[in-house]
Amino acid sequence: MSCAACGRDLVLLALRHDRGVLRHVTRRLEHHRGQARRGRGARLRRRNILFPLAYLLADVLTEVYGFRAARRIILLGFACNVLAVVTIQLALRLPAADFWAGNQEAYETILGTTWRIFVASLVAYLVGELTNSYVLSRMKVATGGRFLWSRTIGSSVVGQALDSTIFVTIAFGGTGAPLLDTIVTTWAIKVAWEALATPFTYLLANSLKRSEGVDVFDGPRPAGARA
Repeated sequence: MSCAACGRDLVLLALRHDRGVLRHVTRRLEHHRGQARRGRGARLRRRNILFPLAYLLADVLTEVYGFRAARRIILLGFACNVLAVVTIQLALRLPAADFWAGNQEAYETILGTTWRIFVASLVAYLVGELTNSYVLSRMKVATGGRFLWSRTIGSSVVGQALDSTIFVTIAFGGTGAPLLDTIVTTWAIKVAWEALATPFTYLLANSLKRSEGVDVFDGPRPAGARA
């Protein structure tokens, strides 16, 4: 394996790890938001501060390495999320050690989840991430690699809409929560966050392209194409 390939694999692994951590943290915030009637706005804002970072990293993955590489990372992330949740749920059902008994309730509160939240999170993750990456890759070909801002924001508009709609509907449908208001608000905040983070997306994507010598097009590469 070449040094360039090793470097690429390390970058992909690091980005995948960071996105997984962000998603786990933000889904925990969303879960507790759904359980409590009070303070819903505060919890919603906390989640929306962190969650779009995962989409920013997904945009960079697709922009630099292409949809196929991003799809592999997304599917790997899906499998890791399933494994993590199943492992945690199994651990919660095992009897606590004597020295840990006093901490068990806090452990269950922080890491516990309902299967409804679990399913909502996984389905929203898979559909939203794949759609976001696919739209960005198609727009890159259509724009000839120019106007990175248009495809990062445009893909997020679509991907975030699906993610918010799927997660909120599955997680909170039938609970009396204001679904439409929650979907629209979370979608608008996350897209606005993505737009504000555009300079950082440019910086990271262009830095990786220069250091890795990679700029994948999922289609014919236009002459003189640039990001």
